[in-house]
Amino acid sequence: MKLNRWIPAAIIGASLIACEDSTEIGSSIIEDSVEVLVDSSFTVTGFSVTNPVIQARTENQILGKIDAKGFGNFSSDFITQFMPAAGLDTFGIDIESIDSIKLRMIMKYGDCVGDTLVPMGLEVYRLDKQLQSPIYSDFDPSASYSPGDLLGSTIYTASVVGLPLSLQKSYTHPDTAIRVVDVDMPISLAHEFWDKYQSDPLIWNDPQQFAEWFPGIYVKNSFGSGRVMTFSSTAMYMYYSRHLKYDDLDTIIPGAQIFLAVTPEVINNNNFKLSISEEIENLAQTEPVVMAPIGYDVEVKLPIQDMVDKYRNRPNTFSILNSMEFNIPVEEITNKYGITPPPYLLLVRKDKKDEFFSRQQINDDISSFYAAYNSSTKSYDFTSMRQYFLEMSAKESLTEADAEFIITPVSLMTETYTNYYGQSQTMILAIVPYTNSPAMAHLNLDNAKITLTFSRQTLP
Repeated sequence: MKLNRWIPAAIIGASLIACEDSTEIGSSIIEDSVEVLVDSSFTVTGFSVTNPVIQARTENQILGKIDAKGFGNFSSDFITQFMPAAGLDTFGIDIESIDSIKLRMIMKYGDCVGDTLVPMGLEVYRLDKQLQSPIYSDFDPSASYSPGDLLGSTIYTASVVGLPLSLQKSYTHPDTAIRVVDVDMPISLAHEFWDKYQSDPLIWNDPQQFAEWFPGIYVKNSFGSGRVMTFSSTAMYMYYSRHLKYDDLDTIIPGAQIFLAVTPEVINNNNFKLSISEEIENLAQTEPVVMAPIGYDVEVKLPIQDMVDKYRNRPNTFSILNSMEFNIPVEEITNKYGITPPPYLLLVRKDKKDEFFSRQQINDDISSFYAAYNSSTKSYDFTSMRQYFLEMSAKESLTEADAEFIITPVSLMTETYTNYYGQSQTMILAIVPYTNSPAMAHLNLDNAKITLTFSRQTLP
């Protein structure tokens, strides 16, 4: 619809100064004849497009398998390098002091889809070939390891049932981990790391050289289904008995140290497989559906030509654009495991999507925008599109590419810092494909709304 509102000049004067395109235009607007217009008469069209493969450098490791009615059959295992510690603590320790070595994977509270109690199995293999970048979600690890290089295996759940009470308390606090999965590694592996540090300590300061010597690990599902877990931390721990002498008495102090960890600097890839359910496939044939981490994106055509024409074709007027906003209502899709809409969506020009992710860019609010999911209103709101409209309206002619965009689920990589005044602020470092857990939503483009708000003076 289209709504015209006349507002007294005393109320809108300040906003006109803040939103004007140039001081020349702004100074020409006479305060007592300014009209604020809100135009939401534009129509957005779109449809589902398959998104079977993504490229994502992520800190998370996703493991598990689900067969969810209303979603599909989804599984993930992962393959990763390690960032070595700059050095090992050797004080009072020798190779005989090493008691054990474990791979520890930590899942944060809530980072799980499916049945937390069902027992599942995993296996850890040593890689025998280098991982190359770029690497994609359909990566086949079979050529990178040998089935004979099994380092360890375990049976695990996502529940604290059966753990000691002292551990249950630390695993259930909302701000810490709800579950730790430990996998015992062979003591010979610990001895190998120890000997390498003694003979070639400089390699531990160079992740690339270290990866050439120890390419990494492959963690796969061995049996069971019904759950997918997202681990925010995967590291190798060495446990030892430190031998010290106090007052001529021999003292043994147990200890542990993290000497390998998965970090954003190393190659870490989740290998996804998805067989989409018949219900979702049928829905996506006629309606726009987003599905993550792989599955569907939505291609939309913004009515930018119509918008620019309406903005330009107003004879005897001066106009100043205040804002452009794009609201998309969402319908959650019923499914067996309560899979919800993704926390963020990216709206990016279709011809710039691959470049956006390969370079780990952030939104420029001209060719790319992001919006958070509002669970209260069940919608996504792209609110910073003013500069896009201004650039389009300044062009002599528009192309099809100017209107074609892709909507895809994403995650924000952020960093929080304290400024000069002691205030905490968050900075977006990159926007990457969403890989945290299964997610999906039906975008109701029939009721989506693009809204232009601008101020106008009609000349005599």
